[in-house]
Amino acid sequence: MIVVPGPASRELGRRVAEKLEAKTVDVFLKRFPDGECYIRFESEEFQGEDVAVVQTTAPPQHENLVQLFLMADTLKDFGAASITAVVPYFAYARQDKRFLPGEAFSVKTVVKLLENCGVDKIITVNAHNPKVLKNFNIPVMDLSAIPLLAEYFKREGLVENAVSLSVGKKALTVASEANSVLKGGFDYVPTQRDRVTGNVTLEAKKLPVEGRDVVIFDDIISSGGTMAKAVKMARENGARKVYAACVHPLLVGNAEEKILGSGAEAIVGTDCVPSKVSIVSVAAVTAKTKKKQW
Repeated sequence: MIVVPGPASRELGRRVAEKLEAKTVDVFLKRFPDGECYIRFESEEFQGEDVAVVQTTAPPQHENLVQLFLMADTLKDFGAASITAVVPYFAYARQDKRFLPGEAFSVKTVVKLLENCGVDKIITVNAHNPKVLKNFNIPVMDLSAIPLLAEYFKREGLVENAVSLSVGKKALTVASEANSVLKGGFDYVPTQRDRVTGNVTLEAKKLPVEGRDVVIFDDIISSGGTMAKAVKMARENGARKVYAACVHPLLVGNAEEKILGSGAEAIVGTDCVPSKVSIVSVAAVTAKTKKKQW
């Protein structure tokens, strides 16, 4: 087996390779004056090999996606027996159906492009709607990093008997999953999203957090607005300490400032998306899944 750490996930790719005790092949990347990417593998010895390409497609998602397409297609040209795309953050997964007439079904398009570039399997982490990914021709394994995040809080002693909260009722399984580790009970912060504007509002609700430590879990923190509101609500309900935890810390603009300013002790994310809050690594669970060859 060969692991290729893509330009967007070099550290995570090397960690995965280390866990698998696999050979790595590095990728040279440069950009032409017009911004286009140039990709070159440091080796062409892929004939008959099972290859895993580790490449997040977090922002700049268009650039990272094109790099992934180029790598997969080139590996196919070099005779790889199989290609697994390890895509910790799967760009365009939030547009997982046509909500309004005339909309593009974006995630379907991205998966079709990966398939046409020679990808045989996809491993991702906490996709927006994993059920949708099961409907495509390529097998997709969606992993969860929520237990890893919860274990971090427990191991570091940051919380005591903490309540696990999800952002929205639909994500209550996330809070339940975290509670299997933290065991302080779980609930959700009620949200309502406008389908046209995308704006999220919070509905009034009494949360069972008075005098308690709280960890609010979400799959993605993008602009930080919803998480900031959730943290503020937990504080207003009497929470002692509140932490924000997410799998994909995009943290666009002043997201971090918003969340900390609303009363969060800290933000903890995973290395699905490289950032200064990406403390928890998904390498071990990714390598374990790849070994099983589901």
